[in-house]
Amino acid sequence: MKRNIVVEKIAETPIEEQAMEIVERKGIGHPDSIADGLAEAVSRALCNLYKDECGTILHHNTDQVEIVAGSSAPEYGGGELISPIYVLLNGRATKDFEGTPIPTDTTVIGAARKFLEETILNIDLERHVILDCKIGSGSTDLQSVFKRGQVPLANDTSFGVGFAPLSETEELTYNTERFMIEDLRTKEIPAIGEDIKVMGFREKDTINLTIACAMVGRYVDDLDAYISIKEEIADRVLDMAVKQTEREVRLMINTGDDLNAGSVYLTVTGTSAEMGDDGSVGRGNRCNGLITPWRPMSMEATSGKNPINHSGKIYNLLSNEMAREIAEKVRGIEDVYIRILSRIGYPIDQPLVASAQVVPEEGSDMNLIEREANSIMDQWLENITTITEMIVQGRVKTF
Repeated sequence: MKRNIVVEKIAETPIEEQAMEIVERKGIGHPDSIADGLAEAVSRALCNLYKDECGTILHHNTDQVEIVAGSSAPEYGGGELISPIYVLLNGRATKDFEGTPIPTDTTVIGAARKFLEETILNIDLERHVILDCKIGSGSTDLQSVFKRGQVPLANDTSFGVGFAPLSETEELTYNTERFMIEDLRTKEIPAIGEDIKVMGFREKDTINLTIACAMVGRYVDDLDAYISIKEEIADRVLDMAVKQTEREVRLMINTGDDLNAGSVYLTVTGTSAEMGDDGSVGRGNRCNGLITPWRPMSMEATSGKNPINHSGKIYNLLSNEMAREIAEKVRGIEDVYIRILSRIGYPIDQPLVASAQVVPEEGSDMNLIEREANSIMDQWLENITTITEMIVQGRVKTF
């Protein structure tokens, strides 16, 4: 069956030529990212459990994780939590297979504990966190849709959005948080907590990076040491940034600090979830790891939804993969925007529409662009279950 794929030219100033743009990334230890990460880790664990015990992935959605912040008394050289962080693991899962119970709840708790241990390095799971599993049974209606047909049938009428390529500001915003975690925290500056938020603002040819970075008190001796660590982070990030762009980069870290009053961003665990900042699935990064108000976005929460037939999850990830491949392989494109719309009960490889809007370079052959983009999109839809495999294996990120 011929798919409804539409490729069109749009008259729009390419993102790099626009006067300004704003980009945000919430780091892996931000409460919203913790919620996303837990939801997705739990979903992947259930997928593997179902495959091992039932031979197939059964219906589930675990995208209702809530982080309720605790309270803490951070200090230089240490500190302590006064009240623990409360984590509600909520959602729906299939709890029996052909009359045999499946250990879903214990699997969920185990996956959540492992994720927190690997992500928030200074957290004590015995004392700092309450994990509460309230995973219920799935809707009979949706389980029925889940099981029908060779190609999975969409569980909802929803859409996904993707774009490519990333602008310099988008790449730098993303890479700044990754550099601070993967290089600085791991190898050089253990005082860096996982709760990092980077706000990128480009105004013409100047990129302003505003960074909020939770510092871990046990690695900071006093106020002078705190100031010195901030300066070291700024120097190292700027060194990284100038290798990625020829634009001027300006950097500010923890602008809420009041050094005269001795009020600084100090934590016990490295996340603001310890001191009053709650978190929810879908309230942070989109599935490309960024929040991009200058670009089209879907409000769909990608993390935790089942990877078999949840069209909101699958189409958001699929649209970004399509956009990246088109931007890499099709000549003459400045920007490409993908939107895919499902219809509940219909095969996910047959969306109601798969749309590509292209901002072409001047003088490009739009007929050639249309043919090549259409072919790439059609191939991804033809092999749509590849996305499911990538999700279950952890080869694509959802936040």
